[in-house]
Amino acid sequence: MLITKKHMSRRTVLRGMGAAVSLPFLESMVSAMPSPQEAGGSQPVRVACLEIVHGSAGSTRWGLTQNMWSPAKTGRDFDLGPSALSPLEPWKDYLTIVSNTDMRPAEAWGLKEIGGDHFRSSTVFLTQSHPKQTQSSDVYAGISFDQYYAKRFGQDTALPSLQIHIEHIDNAGGCDYGYSCAYTNSISWETPTKPLPMVNDPRMVFDQLFGVGGSAEERAKRRQVDSSILDWLSHTVADLSTRLGPADRHRLDQHLENMREIERRIAKIEEQNASGDYREMPDAPVGVPDSWDEHVKLMMDLQVLAFAGDSTRVSAFKLSRDVSGRSFPESGVDTGFHRASHHGEDEQRITQYKAINTYHVSTVAYFADQLAKTPDGDGTLLDNIMLVYGSPMGDSNLHNHKRVPFFVLGRAGGKLEGGVHVMNPDGTPAANMYLTLLHRLGFDDMTTFGDSTGDMAL
Repeated sequence: MLITKKHMSRRTVLRGMGAAVSLPFLESMVSAMPSPQEAGGSQPVRVACLEIVHGSAGSTRWGLTQNMWSPAKTGRDFDLGPSALSPLEPWKDYLTIVSNTDMRPAEAWGLKEIGGDHFRSSTVFLTQSHPKQTQSSDVYAGISFDQYYAKRFGQDTALPSLQIHIEHIDNAGGCDYGYSCAYTNSISWETPTKPLPMVNDPRMVFDQLFGVGGSAEERAKRRQVDSSILDWLSHTVADLSTRLGPADRHRLDQHLENMREIERRIAKIEEQNASGDYREMPDAPVGVPDSWDEHVKLMMDLQVLAFAGDSTRVSAFKLSRDVSGRSFPESGVDTGFHRASHHGEDEQRITQYKAINTYHVSTVAYFADQLAKTPDGDGTLLDNIMLVYGSPMGDSNLHNHKRVPFFVLGRAGGKLEGGVHVMNPDGTPAANMYLTLLHRLGFDDMTTFGDSTGDMAL
C-alpha cells in the first residue's frame, strides 16, 4: 500500500438529504503511522445470530444414528455429506459444529408450564434464561447474547444492533399456555424485562441503516423524485472519489453499487405488491416478498451491507416463528413446517424433515458466500464474523430441548479456528457454548451465562 499523509476516519460518512452512508473499510483509513492494531489489519468482530424454530431431524433418536444434522466424525476432517449441513461444504474451514448440548431453560419447570414449549423457546435461544410465565406486561427473562456484545462493542456504530425477522408477527398481549406474546415475538433482549422489537420490512431496515430521515410520507415522496438515495449523495461521492486511490475508488464504487442494487430489489417488490395482483401474504408490509427465499436473502444482503459499512456490528435474525405452517417447496417438501416437524418418529417423514433443515442451512451458505466476497481489512467479512445458527428445540415431535442443533460460522477475527466438530458429554448446557463465545469476544470478566457450568473446548 502507498503510505501518504492522508488519513480518513473509519467513521467518515457520506451525507445528503437526510441520508447517512457509512463507508466500507478503505486503505485510506490506515494512517501514515498505523497503530499496532491497524498494522495487523485488525477489524471489529461482527456478531450475527440466526434462529430457526422446530429443532432438527438429526435431534431425533433415529436421525441421530443417520447423522442427519451433524457429521459422524468429531474433531477435524469430518464429512458433511450425509448431514443437513452439507450446503456449508465450501465453508467447512470456517465452520465450528457444536453437538449434543441441551437447553434446559426452555423446558417446563412446573406443571402449569407443560405444553408451552413453543411459547418459551425463542426467548431462551439467546438468553439461556427461563421466562417468567405471564400474559401481562411483567415479562422477565435475561439479557441476550447479542445484547451483551452490543452494549460493550456496538456503541461506536450508528446502530448498536439490528433486529430483523421474516414471518409476520401481529400477535400482542397474551398467547397460549399462559405466556405473553412478547416471548415469541423476539429473540433479542436488552434487559431481562425489555425484548427488542424486530422488523420484517426490508424498506424499514434499509432506512434504519442509512439514516433516511423524515416521516414515512416524506420518504415516499423523495423516492418518487429520486430513484436512489445515492442520487442525493452524488456531490459528496464525487468529491470523495477525487481523494481516493484506484483500489479505494473501486471498493467504494462496489459498495455503493451493492446499495443501489438492493434499493432496486426493494422497489421492484413494492411495485409488484402494490399492483393489485394476488399476494400470498396480503397483510404483510408492501416491501415484504411473498417468497421466503427472496425475503431471507434480501435481509442477509442488508446485513452484509451494514457490516461492510460498519453501520452496525450486531444482528439478531429470526428466520421463522413457532407453530409456523409455512411450506418450503424449494426443499422438495410441500408439508407445512410445523406439521412436518411432528413426524411421529416415522423414518420417511423424518427424512423429509431433514430436507427442510438442509434447505434452511442452504440460505446460510448464501450468507457465507456474500460475506466471503466482501473485503474487510486484510481479509473478508467471513474472517471477521461470528455467526451463530441454531434452534432452541431438539426433537420437535417430542417438544424437547435436548441435542439442540447449533453451529458457528466465521473466524471472528482469529478468535475461532473453524473446521472442527465438537461433541459434548450428555447433559452439557448450550449456555456453555455461549459463555465460551463471550470469552472469545473479550468478556473475560463473565463467569456465568444462563445455566452455564463452565467453558467448552472449541
